[in-house]
Amino acid sequence: MFSLKVPYVQDVAPEVAGERALLLMLPGAKNTPQQLVEHGFICALRERRLPVDVLALDAPVDLYLERADIEQVLLHTLDEVSARGYRRIWLFGISLGGSGAMIAATRRGSEVAGVFLLAPFLGTRGIIAEVAAAGGLSHWRPGEVAERDHERALLDDLRNGLCVASELPPIYLGYGSEDRYRGASLMLAARLPARQVVECSGGHDWATWLQLWHVLLEQAAGGGWPFAAPAVDPDTCEVLR
Repeated sequence: MFSLKVPYVQDVAPEVAGERALLLMLPGAKNTPQQLVEHGFICALRERRLPVDVLALDAPVDLYLERADIEQVLLHTLDEVSARGYRRIWLFGISLGGSGAMIAATRRGSEVAGVFLLAPFLGTRGIIAEVAAAGGLSHWRPGEVAERDHERALLDDLRNGLCVASELPPIYLGYGSEDRYRGASLMLAARLPARQVVECSGGHDWATWLQLWHVLLEQAAGGGWPFAAPAVDPDTCEVLR
């Protein structure tokens, strides 16, 4: 058992010899770790017999209102899992959970082996449109960042990590082609290697996210992710090569 600041669901990979990786999973707003179980996200790992233990946090939406609060939870969690001997730690975030994953990655990039993002929330439509109007993250400048402007601060961290210092771990991104929030994904996709980006037909929903998850598990092969090939339906998803 872990001593964490929020409730969690833990799932340990059975019959694993040797080193295990740990996947820290962050559900979206008003979603729970139990829904990740019910919708098959952990099953997708187990059916491939991957040596990956899962720790899914039940972080309420209110924690994200103050960056310091969610940051404290995430960094404490990373400290805990590192103390348990995990050396390959991957992050997974859906929607608002993607914001949390990137907060952790920008703060502790050297401790994170990689990040999976499904339709991540990285800012409201207004600030995402501002970045797009500037020509993308590499051309956008945040200006003066107010103390409570957490979205602008995160986007500036992403800009520095992706466009300036190139210090972030590998990011694997998936989103639905009809997702009403896909602007953030398009912004991020422009700064990622094409093979690390997957677009599926669908919206901002569990069915689309699960399909994306199956494909991203395949795409992460060779990037340090413990891999066993899944079955992929080529008619519904496209890797943006």
